[in-house]
Amino acid sequence: MSRTITTSDKKPAPRLDLIGGHTLSMYVNNQPGVLMRICQIFARRAYNIDSLVVSQGRDPRFSRLTLGISGDPAGLTQIILQCDKLVDVIHCYEHTEGDSVVRELALVKVAVQGGEKRTEVLQIVEHFGGKTVDLSESSMVIRVEGASDKVDAAIRLLAGYEIIETVRTGKVVMARGEQAT
Repeated sequence: MSRTITTSDKKPAPRLDLIGGHTLSMYVNNQPGVLMRICQIFARRAYNIDSLVVSQGRDPRFSRLTLGISGDPAGLTQIILQCDKLVDVIHCYEHTEGDSVVRELALVKVAVQGGEKRTEVLQIVEHFGGKTVDLSESSMVIRVEGASDKVDAAIRLLAGYEIIETVRTGKVVMARGEQAT
């Protein structure tokens, strides 16, 4: 008898010596190959990039990168220093929840056959301040935004229903006050 392999079957056991939840922002020259050189630094230090958001800056010559990362805590400072040394990196900063605003967006498509299910899902969406962005006879697409923990919690509750598809943006960050992002 054949067994269906899902992506959850492929996940390795979590390593207790790794840290998670660190957020870096970089301001870089908008040139081909910059992202590859940055990713090589993370790979050499055995860091995982959990989320990556890249967008053109206000000045089209530059781009802003936001990386959610996890890895050996001893190497984080060295990674920041190595990234800062790259020619195309203007600056690289680590941000904490206290000194920055971090947000994420998720679109979740949920099967909602029947009025009772639809009402229950809408109550979850309302609780998390989400929005319904598409609605059909058999499904709805929900937008949830906020801190990563909030998005995770919403998806966990929606998992009690049939989730058809999930798409997440990854973290975006902006420093509070006068500090540069």
